[in-house]
Amino acid sequence: MYRESNGRSVAKALSWRLLGTLATSVLVWVFTGRVGIALTVGALEFFAKIALFWLHERIWDRVKLGRRESRPAVVWFTGLSGSGKTTISRWVYDELKRRDVRVEYLDGDSIRDLFPNTGFSKEERDQHVRRVGYLASKLEQNGVFVIASFISPYADSRQFVRGLCKSFIEVHVSTPLQECERRDVKGLYRKARLGEISNFTGISDPYEAPECPELRLDTRFLTVDEAGGKVIERLRSYF
Repeated sequence: MYRESNGRSVAKALSWRLLGTLATSVLVWVFTGRVGIALTVGALEFFAKIALFWLHERIWDRVKLGRRESRPAVVWFTGLSGSGKTTISRWVYDELKRRDVRVEYLDGDSIRDLFPNTGFSKEERDQHVRRVGYLASKLEQNGVFVIASFISPYADSRQFVRGLCKSFIEVHVSTPLQECERRDVKGLYRKARLGEISNFTGISDPYEAPECPELRLDTRFLTVDEAGGKVIERLRSYF
C-alpha cells in the first residue's frame, strides 16, 4: 500500500503531456512529411494546452456547481482503561491523515503530560474534559476534524462537550471491565484493587457508560481494522 508523492504526480503529468505532444508531432509529420512543421505544431500544442488547462482550472475554481465542502466533526472516544480506545482512535486518525483530511489528535495521556498537575478527582476530571472539549470545539470551528481519546467517565462532562460542538460523534469503546483487566499489561487494575492507586475508573471510581452513543464498539468481537472501519463509515458523509 503506498501513496503518490507530489513529485511523482508532477512527473507523471509532465510525461503524459510530452507523450501527447510527441503523438501530435508524429501525426503531423506522417500527413505532411515535413519535420519542421511537425515540430512547430508540437511545440505550439504543448504550450497552448498548458495555458488552456490553467485557464480551465481557474474557471472551475469559480464554479460552485457540484462542489461539496467537508464538514468537520469531533469524534470523542470514551471507555475504560485498556478498552482499546487509544488504538482505534489512532487508527482512525492515521486513516484520515492518509486521506488528506485536516485532522488533529487529542489524547488523555499526552495532554496530562503537558499539564502534570491535573488530578483525578471528579471535579478535576470534569474540568480536564471540559477544557479539552473547548479546544476540540475551536478546532472544529476552524475546519479541523478532531479525534479525541479520553476515559471521560462522567456523562455530564461529555454532554457539556457535546453542547460545545456542532458535530459531535460519541464512540463508546464498550469492552467490559473483566476483559480490560485481563489485558492490563501495566498492572494498573491490580494496583487499584490493592489500593495502591486511588480514583481509578471502574474500580474505586464509577464509569457512567453512554446511553445513546453514535457508535458502540466492543473490541472482544472486532479487530482494530474492523472497529476503525466502522468509525470511518460513520464519518463518510462529512468529507
